[in-house]
Order: sequence, then structure tokens, then C-alpha cells
Amino acid sequence: MNHQLIASMLVAGLLLLPVAGYTSDAETSTATEYVKDSVITTKIKAELAAEKMSSLVKINVDTDKHGAVLLSGSAASQSAVDKAVSIVKGVKGVISVKNEIKVVTDK
Repeated sequence: MNHQLIASMLVAGLLLLPVAGYTSDAETSTATEYVKDSVITTKIKAELAAEKMSSLVKINVDTDKHGAVLLSGSAASQSAVDKAVSIVKGVKGVISVKNEIKVVTDK
């Protein structure tokens, strides 16, 4: 009877092994993707800050796991928007840029 219990536990353990392996891989890739995304986002924000244009401060940057960047927020002029898009396209790791920045002029 002791051998039957050990065999049952062994079979149960072998059946759960792929589930444990999948969970481990999923957590690792998610963490790696997050780090990659945040590195790209940080590079973009640093480049935008280096331009020292006050309207570029109001731009939000979001990067997905594929290197697609979403720009949102507002800028004082279309030239500032164009400058921001140009900067983002020049950052290593950026695959595409979606521009949702609105031009808002102060009254």
C-alpha cells in the first residue's frame, strides 16, 4: 500500500510540473517586458526633458511590450508636437509612435 501512495504522489507531481513551469516562465517574461518598456519610456522622457521646451513637459509617454509608443497630453504648437514625435522616433527600441498630443494655445 505504501508503494501505491508513492506512485500516486509521483503521478500527481508529474502532472503539475508543466503548470509550475508555465507560471515561472510567464512571470519572468512579464517582468522582462516591463523592464524593457520602462527603459524605453525613461529614455524618451529624458530626451524630451533635454530639449528644455516647456510644452514638452505636458506630454505623457506610454510604451507597450512591442516597442509601440503612445504620446498624449498637450503642447503649445504643432512644431512642438512634431519635435516630440521626431525625438521619440530616434530612441532605440521604439518600433512605432502613435501621436495623440493636442495643440493647446494659451489665451
